[in-house]
Parts: sequence; C-alpha cells; structure tokens
Amino acid sequence: MSTQSPAVLVLEDGRVFEGEAYGAIGETVGEAVFCTGMTGYQETLTDPSYHRQVVVMTAPHIGNTGVNAHDMESQRIWAAGFVVRDPAIRPSNWRSQGDLQTSLTEHGVVGISGVDTRALTIHIRDRGAMRAGIFSGPVALESIQSLLARVHAAPQMSGAALASEVSTKQEYVVEPSGEPLFTVAALDLGIKGSTPALMAERGIKVHVLPADTSFERVRELAPDGLFFSNGPGDPATADSEIELLRRALDARLPFFGICFGNQLLGRALGLDTYKLPFGHRGMNQPVLDRATGKVAVTSHNHGFAIAWPGGDTTQAVDTAYGPVRVSHVALNDDVVEGIACTDIPAFSVQYHPEAAAGPHDASDLFDRFVDLMRAAGEDPARHEGEESHDA
Repeated sequence: MSTQSPAVLVLEDGRVFEGEAYGAIGETVGEAVFCTGMTGYQETLTDPSYHRQVVVMTAPHIGNTGVNAHDMESQRIWAAGFVVRDPAIRPSNWRSQGDLQTSLTEHGVVGISGVDTRALTIHIRDRGAMRAGIFSGPVALESIQSLLARVHAAPQMSGAALASEVSTKQEYVVEPSGEPLFTVAALDLGIKGSTPALMAERGIKVHVLPADTSFERVRELAPDGLFFSNGPGDPATADSEIELLRRALDARLPFFGICFGNQLLGRALGLDTYKLPFGHRGMNQPVLDRATGKVAVTSHNHGFAIAWPGGDTTQAVDTAYGPVRVSHVALNDDVVEGIACTDIPAFSVQYHPEAAAGPHDASDLFDRFVDLMRAAGEDPARHEGEESHDA
C-alpha cells in the first residue's frame, strides 16, 4: 500500500485526475501545459518562461537523472506545478547531486505523480490549454466543487503581464570569454542562464537589464546590439518594452529576440499576436529556416505567436520600419517561428536556440547576431540615425 499523500489534479473544465503527492504538500494553480521532451526536466522547471504554468511531462518516466547545480537555468524553480506519470525511485546518473522530488519539495513546488499523462495530454490538445490546480495532502480530500472554484478564481494567462515578476531586479554583467568584441544590452524578460553564456563564448560582453529598463539607460551603455529574452505572459501587455524596442529600431540598433522577444518585435513592427490552442513546449519541435532550406530540431516554450497579415507566410509585409518576412516556420502547424526585417538590422525567433535543454541545431543564430552587429558597425545609416536621435 502506498505511503504517499493523496493528490488530485483538477482542470477548469471539470476533468479530474487522481494520483499521489510529488514534491511539496499543498495546493497550486496555473495554466496546464504539456512538454514533449523526453529529458531536460530540470532546465524546463527552472526556465522563467514557465512561471505560473502547471507542466505536464508527456514522457512517462521522469527523474532518473536526478538534479544538479549545473543544469539550473535560474536560481529557482519557476513552474507553478509539476505532473508526471512514473517518477524514478532513485536517480542514476554520474552528474546527479540529488533527486528531483527532494528538489521540488525544497523549492515549495506542488506536484502530482501516478497520473495518466497520455490521457491528460490528449485532453489538453483537444480542448486547449486551460487553468488547473494540483491539491495534495488534506486539501485533496475536499469536495471537487470546492477545488474547482479555486481553479476558476485563478487569473487567465491571456492578459497576464509576468515579465516583471521573473526579471532581474538589478543589472549585472556577464563578461566575454577571451577578447571582448561586442557589447550587448540584454533585456531580461525571463532570461535563461545559457543565453548570456553562449554570447560570452562569442566575445560578447552582456549587460543583463531589468524588464523596466529605459531606452536612455540602454544608450548610456553604448551597446553594439540589443537583445530581448524569452519570458512568460501575454505580449500584448508589454507596452514599455515595446516602446523601448521601437526607439532602438529608430536608432538602427541591431536587435535579436528570442521567444517573448520575437513576439515583442512583431508587435513593435505593428503586427498582432494571438494565443495558441495549446502552444509548443519541448525540445523536439521541427522548424524550417527559409533562408537555408534546412530543418532544425528546436526547443520551444510558447503559448502565444505572431499573427501574419493575410495568412500567407511566404509573402513579406510592409511596416513602418520597412518590409518584414517570415524567416522560420513550424513544420507541425505552420506557426510563425521567426521574422527578419529587410531595411533595419533586426531579427528574432520564436524558439530557444540556447537549447537548454535540447538539441544545438539552432545555436548558429548567435553567430548571425554577431554578423549583424559587425555589419551594422560599418553602416553609415545607423550612425546618421543616432545623430538625428541625439538632436
């Protein structure tokens, strides 16, 4: 007979899954989403993009590699809750420094195990991402009606402004490896540790900045480029970040955005964003790079996407900053996975090229950013724009 505390997962549409407590005892509510990665659960849990989300792992056996300090993408676990089918009895990996359940407990993350995650994933895929609550211990014995009322009282992800909740409160610098070649101002909207590390490997000095940083502060740093990170929440709420980006585009400051940063570039250019039915999450998502014709297997975590005017992603559209085209597209559902501007030095992708966790097929995008900054440094039009902005 099991000695684990009882737990129950309650979806906002009334579907209920029973199981056992996994992690901290208590209750949590968030948006239920499924992650298709077979590994990389530690990077997923510590990715700030998963703030206020209840993560369902589609792979049945979770926890076998344990946890370690090196694979942390931030200082804490950000996921609101964790759902697994068959947790490992004990970790078995030479890099392991502890077990996953203990880590969840230490971080106060309420989880549930013993759930039919295949059925749960199919349900979310068919009905769409929705709010869910995990209740374990004594609270799990309350009436389903009472628990469902708590789920319905939780805020929706649409309209949620969350970047400021996960962003750094103080600026910090990641120094380059070897000779410094460029300086980048990186707006932390939920940045993962691997991102500035990969830039540093390319000779970039990275100033990681809070989400509410002003354009004046960015200009004080005299960066060669501006970077917007991944992050949680609805891009339609990010007014100050979009205003900062537009001023940077006016000044022809080279820009690279990832995930949330991709959506914000789209909105800065005048495009709309929309919420996907169930999003893309996991490190096995195929994306076509239209510039090279190559398909990359990529790491994703996004529930919103850019809405392409007219729906034909093979056609460029005109914006106040000149033409913009779809540079990357998801092969599973044709979602816009990257955009590139023609007249200004700006591009972005919806997925995570830092591949934490995941394949390294798309890491060359950081090299593209370096090339963009190098070319912009030789562009007289950029310096003319800076002078006119000063005036």
